[in-house]
Amino acid sequence: MSKRTVSTMVCILSVCVLFHAMALTGQDTAPEGCTSVIAGRLATVDGSTITSHSCDSGTDRTWINVVPHRTYPAGAVCEIYLQPKRTTGPDDDDRIAVGEIPQAAETYAYINTAYPVMNEYQLAIGETTFGGKRELHSEEGLFDCPELYRMALERAKTAREAIRLIDALTKEYGYNDVGECFTFADPRETWHFEILGPGKGNVGAVWAAVRIPDDEVGVSANLSRIRFLDLDDPEQYMASDNVFSLAEELGLWDPSRGKRHFEFCYVYADRRSMACRRREWRVLSLAAPSLRLDPNGENFPLSVKPDKKLSVQDVIAMFRDTYANTPYDMIRTLTTVNREGKTVTSPVATPFLNGDLRELLRVPRERTIACQRATYVQITQSREWLPDPIGGVVWLGYDNPVTTPHLPFYCGITKMPESYMVDGRRAFSRDCAWWAFRRVSQLALFRWQEMTQDIAEVWRPLEEGAFARQDSLEAEWVKIYKKDPRRLQEVLTDYSVRTAEKTVQAYWELGDLLWTRYTNRF
Repeated sequence: MSKRTVSTMVCILSVCVLFHAMALTGQDTAPEGCTSVIAGRLATVDGSTITSHSCDSGTDRTWINVVPHRTYPAGAVCEIYLQPKRTTGPDDDDRIAVGEIPQAAETYAYINTAYPVMNEYQLAIGETTFGGKRELHSEEGLFDCPELYRMALERAKTAREAIRLIDALTKEYGYNDVGECFTFADPRETWHFEILGPGKGNVGAVWAAVRIPDDEVGVSANLSRIRFLDLDDPEQYMASDNVFSLAEELGLWDPSRGKRHFEFCYVYADRRSMACRRREWRVLSLAAPSLRLDPNGENFPLSVKPDKKLSVQDVIAMFRDTYANTPYDMIRTLTTVNREGKTVTSPVATPFLNGDLRELLRVPRERTIACQRATYVQITQSREWLPDPIGGVVWLGYDNPVTTPHLPFYCGITKMPESYMVDGRRAFSRDCAWWAFRRVSQLALFRWQEMTQDIAEVWRPLEEGAFARQDSLEAEWVKIYKKDPRRLQEVLTDYSVRTAEKTVQAYWELGDLLWTRYTNRF
């Protein structure tokens, strides 16, 4: 298939399928779809590297599967797809092939969320869309963001390998998506990577990457964050060959000012959105409150050294954050002091008021880190001192992170639970795990103050139990791995699947309980 044919197909299909909320609108309205927190191995309590992704989308598919390790004969080809947002499961045949490239001799196994998350070598990726300037978008390329994720996890073992692979693929075949941030973590390094199109009618991409220091924590929240580049230091910075020349060619940068004044995020995007900057402030402030960052600031450090080392639980707590005890907590507006001097909060007060209620109650809108429309939230651990199948864990929670437990799925598993492989976008289904959590989180919006206490009584022991038994189980699994790696796959799969199935059943029962307990209060 010729590149011209491919670009024509992509052009036609882009009319029918929304790649992302900001696909063709530039930065007129900033996207607010995702948040990613990333931490180096010396910034965490146990030496894990961490990346994450809140897929805060009302359209992305909910099903998740495990794609196995595969080998291919010489001359095989790999089809590149444009995937419809609403598919019923991994066996759907409605993916649309837009082109092909030579297949690798082998591809690695990976956990395949809407944005593929972690492979068998503990390489993990988080994501946020930042859009970028509209003149950079090109329909001539073959790859969109999710397909680059797939290529990285199928063909790379480290973050650096993934970045170099993406560079090679987009140089030859092009990038057709909007500005995206990939937050890479392998067992030793973490990288903040941003990529945009090469300009209308061009094939290629422009990108930059900055290594997050081992003892620091970074964030991406739907705005470009890379400012200055020191390409004389390749251990800490990387960029596409055209990072300066394309800006000059498109009239986005005056080279007479010198490269010291080249700021990637302003040349190729902008930083206007307060809703996005406020999430950056909040994550960095939760990590390092001693910095006293300005919540109304425009530019924050790309990463900060935390006041104390972070655990996976700490990062999950960040994704549950709704700006409590700050001026930006929407619940505060619905909290009053009664005649007895007691603080009283309305039983319907929630940080997720819809637009109609905000207008009625005159509550200012804040886009918090926690999001009621999340499809899922994943936080990854990569640990170099453990065998890969055990060292890599995806802590995954469906829907609103405030009302759902995060469960462990090890990168050595061979399958997801059956209910996780059923998509929930088209219709409600009790065969779909996502709906078990979705129903509970949506019900909670009616009586938030009371219901979230009932819900926490269910999710806390499930999530805390998984963390409490992690060390002892993993010690046993290391022994199994040394004797029989194939047997370990079975053990890991059984554990991850059983833990998830138990939780899904608990949430179906919880949803029924909430309907019964609160039926006269809706």
